[in-house]
Amino acid sequence: FDKLDILINNAGYLVNKPFDQTDTAELEMTFRVNFMVPWQLIQSLLGLLAKSGKSHVVNISSIGGIQGSTKFPGLSAYSSAKGALGILTECLAAELSDKGISCNCLARGSVKTEMFSKAFPEYTAQLKPEEIASFITDFAVNGNKYFNGKILPVSVSTP
Repeated sequence: FDKLDILINNAGYLVNKPFDQTDTAELEMTFRVNFMVPWQLIQSLLGLLAKSGKSHVVNISSIGGIQGSTKFPGLSAYSSAKGALGILTECLAAELSDKGISCNCLARGSVKTEMFSKAFPEYTAQLKPEEIASFITDFAVNGNKYFNGKILPVSVSTP
């Protein structure tokens, strides 16, 4: 490719353990997948994103990773990593806007996935994967016309 118009970072790794039982390796893997990999991917694709002139980076976070949302026991590593991804989004929006790169973050709520079932075995998610995928696709194509540097909650329930 000679340019890249859209990058969607939708990595997710979850450890569901109490804070005092989460070991360093689990914490590092959680941050590696949920924060460091998107960082490195954006950094490695920066040249192609800039060549587009109007590209959009969409980072997929979690409703548990934004301030003021309900937090759940056992998800401190996951929520913290997803929170860091949101702050990275805000920083990159300021730093990359002069290159024509917009950056936004969608903080998803519950979706019927294996990872959600693992985190919340007692809950039933209201959205199907294809429903949220359709929303994310539309946002990736059109969202940067209205937003840059935003962390937007996308949730119909808690969790």
